[in-house]
Amino acid sequence: MERLIADLPGWVTSIALIAAAITVALLVHRLAFSLGRRAAAHSKGQLDDIVIRRLYRPARWLLVAIALSFIQPGLDLGTSGTRAWAQAAGLLVPGLIGWMLVALLGVIFDWVLLRADVTVENNLRARRRRTRASILHRVIVFVVLSITFCLMLMSIPSVRSIGVTLIASAGLAALAVGAAAQPALKNLIAGIQMAFSEPIRLDDVVIVEGEWGRIEDIRLTYVVIRLWDERRLVVPVSQFLEKPFQNWTRETSQLLGSVFWYLDPAADIPRLRAKLEELVKANPRWDGRFYNLQVTDTKPEAIEVRGLMTAKDASTAFDLRCDIREGLLAYIRSEMPEALVRTRGLLDFTPRPEAGSPSPSARS
Repeated sequence: MERLIADLPGWVTSIALIAAAITVALLVHRLAFSLGRRAAAHSKGQLDDIVIRRLYRPARWLLVAIALSFIQPGLDLGTSGTRAWAQAAGLLVPGLIGWMLVALLGVIFDWVLLRADVTVENNLRARRRRTRASILHRVIVFVVLSITFCLMLMSIPSVRSIGVTLIASAGLAALAVGAAAQPALKNLIAGIQMAFSEPIRLDDVVIVEGEWGRIEDIRLTYVVIRLWDERRLVVPVSQFLEKPFQNWTRETSQLLGSVFWYLDPAADIPRLRAKLEELVKANPRWDGRFYNLQVTDTKPEAIEVRGLMTAKDASTAFDLRCDIREGLLAYIRSEMPEALVRTRGLLDFTPRPEAGSPSPSARS
């Protein structure tokens, strides 16, 4: 048997060793992750499930690369084959390591999201953690991919030599690239700054460009806002650092809502105030903090009556305002019609002289 193997051509032996190494690596990978899944099934936590899901694919090919590196000295490749093997390894090994690092970063990111539960009522701290983790995760992944790509290029001799010849003009090239990529770099730096200054967080209620919506996603260079009518508003990150905007959930989600009615100046305000108290206290959307009704302005034909009420968040406050507005209007229509705006005029019943008859002054 040994003599038969020795009589085989070198390339056949090399192919057999490569196939055996790949087979062993795949078997080891399958066995290891099967045991890992069994252990995760009996575990109460979800971190092990995240690790298995994120590392399954990159670990497979990394084990294959490690197995091939072990058998490489025993392969009959020749001078050109050894050079091609080294060049392929210079491209693949940094790529696989970068892939594994990105997967590990994904494990950390998923673990942070798992611990930051935004479904609770007071989710300010959870949204802060999710926002910071999301931005930093994208920044670090971008850096890892950039370094990986540079290492892969440096393994190519022709690219390395071209880089050496072009290093003299690197200053001018950097100026040109910087001028061309100024908006992108500006938003990238603004995204990193926003991860620490936190003017907005995920699920914040904001008003930007006159539109009301919630922060749905924060990218490195732009922010996606889900508007109230299911549209999406895409805004550059730099706008949140350079232009004013409204954030209704910056410190807390509690909100003070207002409702306006325009009524007749003769309306009985104390009676309306008592009805507002009844409506607000009977509504389950009111959080019990504050309510009020006042005359805030007078106009020639009507008075402006403002009602204030508090709710736990912006959407609840909007529904509460609609309920109180409809309820008080129904009460005015059925019980206080005299509070509706009326147009008054002065009627003059002085008799006028008939046509052809002399006026009183002419008769005198």
